[in-house]
Amino acid sequence: MLSISAKELFKFFQENLICESLTLDEVERLMAYLQEKDYSKGEIIYDIGEVGDSLGFVLSGRVQFTGPDADDVPVGSQDKGSLIGEMSFFDRKPRDLRMKACSKNGVKILMLTRPMYDRLKVEEPYIAVNILENTIVSLDNLVRHMGEDITALGHYMHGFGRQ
Repeated sequence: MLSISAKELFKFFQENLICESLTLDEVERLMAYLQEKDYSKGEIIYDIGEVGDSLGFVLSGRVQFTGPDADDVPVGSQDKGSLIGEMSFFDRKPRDLRMKACSKNGVKILMLTRPMYDRLKVEEPYIAVNILENTIVSLDNLVRHMGEDITALGHYMHGFGRQ
């Protein structure tokens, strides 16, 4: 049982532009496929080397991404309203980054597991396609931001800001 109502989840989707084309009735049906998980600050949500068995909608808090080095240096983060874990979930390759809760009050995530997604594709194909479209948008945003970061680094290294 989720702690969020269908109306609250519908509003969350609308406000965060996630699955915003789903109707309230469709969101209510989607809820049967989701699991709610809470993570305390510092707790690992997904780890390096794991193959994704779920993807998540961040309901509250911030998720920090760290690389494989021993120092656990942050390389990015995602806030409330983000989709996480989608790359490994869909390409079924091991994760390159560790994702952990970094908010003082922890992180609340709605998880969609692979078995539930497989059921969703058969039982509610429109909802499954909507989630897939949102994954594409999420990955597109990631690539665009990565491109902006690479451009900024290039400007820093080859001119502006380099001392």
